[in-house]
Amino acid sequence: MESYDALLASITPTTGESRTIIDPATGTVVGEAPVHTVDDLERAVAAAQAAQPAWAALGHDVRSAALLRAADAVERSAEELARLLSREQGKPLNGPNARFEVGACAAWLRATAATPLEVETVVDDGETRAELHYRPIGVVGAIGPWNWPMMITIWQIAPALRMGNAVVVKPSEYTPLSVLALAAVINEELPEGLLTVVSGGRDVGARLAEHPAIGKVMFTGSTATGKAIIRSSADTVKRLTLELGGNDAGIVLPDADPKAIAEGLFWGAFINTGQTCAALKRLYVHDSLYEAVCTELAAIAAAMPMGVGLDEANVLGPLQNRQQYDIVAELVDAARDSGARILLGGNPDDGQPGNFYPTTLVADIDNSNPLVAEEQFGPALPIIRYGTVDEAVAMANALDVGLGASVWSSDLDAARDVAARLEAGTVWINKHGNVDPRVPFGGAKQSGYGLEFGVEGLKALGVPQVING
Repeated sequence: MESYDALLASITPTTGESRTIIDPATGTVVGEAPVHTVDDLERAVAAAQAAQPAWAALGHDVRSAALLRAADAVERSAEELARLLSREQGKPLNGPNARFEVGACAAWLRATAATPLEVETVVDDGETRAELHYRPIGVVGAIGPWNWPMMITIWQIAPALRMGNAVVVKPSEYTPLSVLALAAVINEELPEGLLTVVSGGRDVGARLAEHPAIGKVMFTGSTATGKAIIRSSADTVKRLTLELGGNDAGIVLPDADPKAIAEGLFWGAFINTGQTCAALKRLYVHDSLYEAVCTELAAIAAAMPMGVGLDEANVLGPLQNRQQYDIVAELVDAARDSGARILLGGNPDDGQPGNFYPTTLVADIDNSNPLVAEEQFGPALPIIRYGTVDEAVAMANALDVGLGASVWSSDLDAARDVAARLEAGTVWINKHGNVDPRVPFGGAKQSGYGLEFGVEGLKALGVPQVING
């Protein structure tokens, strides 16, 4: 694409129904998104079915080369994509935000192309030889969220394409333009019909989840929606990868250095203004370090500028939609009313445009408080005291979700011992939420099932087949 205007024009509908997309930071119009229908979905699925066999026949090397060219295309349009993402989602250009997200799209495409997937010889004893292969599924449905719309779409489509599948994407109704634009750029390097974005409503998502021609659904979003997809997929016994809601705990051990960990804690909690499934959402700190951690974390948080994403100085932005703003505001207000201590924030200026909720730290809060027990998904972090490590582990494990967790300590062996006791798909040491395309990622308990990334992520987008003889 030659310019931002050209990129936006390429995805602006010229016929059919459309919906106006509003910048959550300024209230201004970003653009018009198509409102696709179930009939549009049916056409996309038919095109995917037609394109997939030839794509599968090309083999891993040719498909990987196409993904590398797609990564080049993303990089050529990186600034235009980042600007659109910033305006539609709200995240700033700088910091671990819009430019970071677009860069991650290219990096994930390259890593997915480069990940080897060898035939596994299971038995070879002179009498029996059994090999494990992974064949394409066919057509994969990808349903994505509004918080990291481009990056999570790549997490879904890159391994699906690499494994020889076609993909039909259903983006969030809040952030369709970002996904449409990303797909338009990638489709410069793919056969026609192989990757289609259907920008529709809940009826489109429901049909995608139940469609008999869809062999697998990948979904990132709420646990409630994930359960609905499980039910919808049952009649056709679809394969599923579900990355659902989390309420990640972090435990600061007594030997940690509050000053050394403060910035890591901040970004673990407030990356993307707290709108991240695997963000640090409840922090347990030992009595001996409690006030020091609160002081150091508040100092870091107070210095982080929040504002309109196109302003190069900002690293925190608005909440993407008003519904999410109201959830955060209500949880913080309830915490304050319960007697919790507001260290920072909690005082939004409702007179300004945009969905800006200030960076908020809440101390001296009970572990059963809704701000702790419910996923806030915004820039508000509760900090809970604990007396013993056993107590902290019990509180961290008490919820029915388990996407991620973290342990913060100067003693790596002690941290690993505690990490092994936590019920979460990933436990980070002295960091939180860091993902790597080589390292498998997935949830425990009601945070979903199935793995993404690396070799395991590729296997999840194939059908295992044993050749025995």
